[in-house]
Amino acid sequence: MKIAVVILNWNGKKFLEKFLPNVIEHSADRAEVIVADNASTDDSVEFLKQNFPHIRLIQNAENGGFSKGYNDALNHVEADYFVLLNSDIEVTANWIQPVIDLMESDPNIVVCQPKIRSYDEREKFEYAGAAGGFIDRFGYPFCRGRIFETIETDHGQYDDVREVFWATGAAMFVKAPIYKEFGGLDEDFFAHMEEIDFCWRVKNAGYKVMYCPNSMIYHVGGGTLPKSSSRKTYLNFRNNLSLLYKNLYPSERFFVLFVRFFLDQIAAAKFLFEGNFKDSFMVLRGYAHFVRRFPQIRKKRKKQLTICKHHIGIYPHSIVWKYYIQKRKTFDKL
Repeated sequence: MKIAVVILNWNGKKFLEKFLPNVIEHSADRAEVIVADNASTDDSVEFLKQNFPHIRLIQNAENGGFSKGYNDALNHVEADYFVLLNSDIEVTANWIQPVIDLMESDPNIVVCQPKIRSYDEREKFEYAGAAGGFIDRFGYPFCRGRIFETIETDHGQYDDVREVFWATGAAMFVKAPIYKEFGGLDEDFFAHMEEIDFCWRVKNAGYKVMYCPNSMIYHVGGGTLPKSSSRKTYLNFRNNLSLLYKNLYPSERFFVLFVRFFLDQIAAAKFLFEGNFKDSFMVLRGYAHFVRRFPQIRKKRKKQLTICKHHIGIYPHSIVWKYYIQKRKTFDKL
């Protein structure tokens, strides 16, 4: 069995210096470690060639974002399993095998993630992945261990193997034939929510996405785009609309998008009231992009052979209502 750990780098020399030796130390005996460079403009490539000549380097011709970057790189990789790993991650001993064992135990398990803690606050879960991803009925993603800005301390409360809705792209294990069969990540997303879209597509086809607590990593987070970036606001709002339209069950699509329109206008007004004029504009810009690209998004939806209505991991209520109105701030309170 061949496993490829593929780190996508863009102007991340400082992360490669800090974390690549750790990844090699705890991975090289079980997997091939590969760095895919996304047309960096710093000296990342020269640094890799000089300091890690034994590590395979794939140089993408352009920076097409997270989605295209991985798709381009993985076209050149032959393996049974791909591990998509961010460059700002510290792995731990034996982090690969527990996930592979879980995925090998059931042919329907095609995507999985480890437990992810914060690199800077090491007892806390990490924002982007925590203990596995979920989504509410209106398309708002959250995690076990993180709902909106509330991040829990890990007390072992989520140490059960569990099917989830999505696995974070920061450390996503995926069976390579499935990745290729489903066309990889949607390149129109560029970055953000592309892993949720991929997981939703495979779940619509009857496969499972899992969380494995017996593997743990530490993630810095926000390495390329900080959490407060207006660019990130734009990508999140525009990609969420595509995510919903592409994957929702037909009878739910209109209602969910109708509700989301009003919720997103409230979010835009809130940004405006707080003085975040750029963020408010980015919400509207996201909608403009969705309208402009609608014919292409509709074609992608039609290519899906199966759209399922009920999935493990979709919270049947509004997480916005539960969190902000009912003050249920942690996963166990939902």
